[in-house]
Amino acid sequence: MSESVETIEYLFGFDGDDAQRRLVLDTESRRARPVDGSIDYAFLKASRRINAMRHEMSAWPDTGKSAS
Repeated sequence: MSESVETIEYLFGFDGDDAQRRLVLDTESRRARPVDGSIDYAFLKASRRINAMRHEMSAWPDTGKSAS
């Protein structure tokens, strides 16, 4: 994860050890975009989970996992 005033970048993927994709979240709008441009299930799941954790904790999460 990397963070600036306006954005936070997260690594994500289906296997925690293989989280090689990245997404960037705008901290004000809470909108995410995949760095590789691929909007797919993995990206949508990761971005929704990160935003849900932000809402629950009132802070951006350092790490997280989601199971289906």
